Amino acid sequence: MEVNTETMQKSKFGRICVFCGSSQGKKSSYQDAAVDLGNELVSRNIDLVYGGGSIGLMGLVSQAVHDGGRHVIGVIPKTLMPRELTGETVGEVRAVADMHQRKAEMARHSDAFIALPGGYGTLEELLEVITWAQLGIHDKPEYSPCHERVASKLCWEIERIGYSSED
Repeated sequence: MEVNTETMQKSKFGRICVFCGSSQGKKSSYQDAAVDLGNELVSRNIDLVYGGGSIGLMGLVSQAVHDGGRHVIGVIPKTLMPRELTGETVGEVRAVADMHQRKAEMARHSDAFIALPGGYGTLEELLEVITWAQLGIHDKPEYSPCHERVASKLCWEIERIGYSSED
């Protein structure tokens, strides 16, 4: 899986929030994409905001950004800390009360959002920021190379049943 970073501009974003899985997934291309994205953020002088875990794709992207000398902000609910923080963490870790506060904190500190492969949590985080944009809560760009097929099918169904943003 290749990450298309043409939509990111060097000077436009100071921090990008990356949603991704706390596991590495079944394809090595997912792991490669996480590291590649981390390296691309570094090359563009962009800091990372992410879910705070030290495992899975979260751990890979955060380690790449940290190793490249950029600032990393991890936001993690206290209840997930024993499960998703194993070994050494990188950057700044902010413990929050719950998933709702996590998403709000991640959004508050980000200029844009990218979703890499992940499970239901990753998809839910992406859909939340898309919904916030639809409601005018933010005007930050979202990009998801991994969930494009899922999101397009989902968006098609939402439009088909009459619940698109134009309604």
